[in-house]
Amino acid sequence: MPFMYRKKRISIFCGHYGSGKTNIAVNYALSLKRDGCPVRIADLDIVNPYFRTKDSAAELEAAGIPLISPTFANTNVDLPALPQELYALVQQTHTYAVMDVGGDDRGAYALGRYAPYILEENDYDMFCVVNFYRPLTTTPEEAAAVMQEISAAAHLPFTAIINNSNLGAATTQEDVLATFEKCRELSRITGLEIAATCFRSDLLMDDADPSYMPLQLQKRYFDINE
Repeated sequence: MPFMYRKKRISIFCGHYGSGKTNIAVNYALSLKRDGCPVRIADLDIVNPYFRTKDSAAELEAAGIPLISPTFANTNVDLPALPQELYALVQQTHTYAVMDVGGDDRGAYALGRYAPYILEENDYDMFCVVNFYRPLTTTPEEAAAVMQEISAAAHLPFTAIINNSNLGAATTQEDVLATFEKCRELSRITGLEIAATCFRSDLLMDDADPSYMPLQLQKRYFDINE
């Protein structure tokens, strides 16, 4: 099933450490490219050890997707600065922009620099990627508190939730289904809709509500089924 959510020019993926937001951001960029959309992806995590989008540089380059990230990402050089190309990314409306924002409120401060441009255009989605199996987001209330901190730091409101609850390779169908009620409660608390639930493609989810199952994970990346 394809990602049936509305397509905005700017798609921002935020979440706590270990939520899987980078995995989803990279694959969403790849899906846009497969749809024939011009797209660029940016890594906004200024805490050097957590630059993860850079790990997918080869795959993105092979797909023809420019990656914007600090020159010293994935090195031992601590340079908390972001490239000027990020301003062009949010200001030039002829291309789709995918933004992978660093974990929790500290990583979101970088996004706040570009909030005025994003809000002025008003053609964005900011997804909160939640993994209820990670510390500090094990309950809807904890996840809502993290969302509030990120939104305040970024000066941008979230627009939707993505349930990416998993236990890595050990994840079972039951593990995914067990988080549905938590995600629905998070949706109720925040007033935001659930855009997607992610799961590995080898998990059989036929008994689940298909409206919650748009994204399937396979290996490192999720597949957007045609």
